Amino acid sequence: MLAEVTQVVGATGDGDTTVDTEPAKLNSVLGESKAKGTVPVDPSAMEVEPLLKGVKVSWAKTGDLHFGPEGAKLPLGSLRIDVGAAVATAEGAPASAAASVEGFVQLAPEVAFSYDGSGDGTGASPGGAFLGLSGDWASKWSLKGRAAGSTNGQPIRIPFAELHSDPVIQVGPIPVVVNLDLTCYIQVNADGRVTVDVEQDIKGDFRVGGTFSWAKGWTPVSESEMTGEPLKATVTAAGDVKAALGAEATVGLYGTVGVTADLAPYVRAHAEASAEGSSDGTGSAAGSYALYGGVDLTGSLQLQLTIFGTPIFQKKIPLGALNREWLLTEGKGEATTTGPPSTRATR
Repeated sequence: MLAEVTQVVGATGDGDTTVDTEPAKLNSVLGESKAKGTVPVDPSAMEVEPLLKGVKVSWAKTGDLHFGPEGAKLPLGSLRIDVGAAVATAEGAPASAAASVEGFVQLAPEVAFSYDGSGDGTGASPGGAFLGLSGDWASKWSLKGRAAGSTNGQPIRIPFAELHSDPVIQVGPIPVVVNLDLTCYIQVNADGRVTVDVEQDIKGDFRVGGTFSWAKGWTPVSESEMTGEPLKATVTAAGDVKAALGAEATVGLYGTVGVTADLAPYVRAHAEASAEGSSDGTGSAAGSYALYGGVDLTGSLQLQLTIFGTPIFQKKIPLGALNREWLLTEGKGEATTTGPPSTRATR
């Protein structure tokens, strides 16, 4: 907590003291000092709560290497979460088209904080500040089967792990406590028509947060550079499906939320088909599909960022929707049939 003692109420002979407090602002503690730091989050110190059966957690850090599932050696300072889960299957789909997601997400998060107490010369507000989250991201996962459509118009989201950490950035004698919460999830949005067996390997980095200057106030920071490659791509029938293995994050100071961000690397499949026939029983069919990788990044700056001592927000400030998408693979095929009129088909 960050609080100012307003009154000493009393003391006991045992050394206990009772005081009254009120919330304090960071600029009243740091004054005119300047600070800038980025602290990697120790994966072994993160509290992890699995939300689905079968979720596996492994980690690695400098000087104490650990090994993840299947003996995979992890990069230093990273946390890996393996998950396999069934997702809602489209109504009427055969048992062989049961939908599921399986894979892992591996991340090395860092919290960033900066403060410039020079301000406007009155001490009422700092001259500059930054609070945010950045890091490296890697995930390798697959989507199989015929996933159900959205629920009430919204994608189906399945949280599978919650993570929490309180890294400390030391500014002289003052410990600045940063709160980090992450919820890892699976999200599927489908039309219930297409059956897929797709697998993607994606890597990259991200940076989200808010930066303050006396001239401009708070402005959002939203960046992500990711690339992916297909490991498997089979698409049957015509339709659309989009699935993400992502993380929702909140970053704050002394228990107050300052930044929320939703990072959702995804894979999207789109398939088209057409067919025609004639009275003599001949016909032809053609189909094509495309598989895309991408990343969605959304979020907002919160009212509680006033803990810096900066002007009060009247509303949340969106980070802005960042979307990048790239083609992984595509294909098409054609077929011609002959037969008696009883086999003809038109579409």
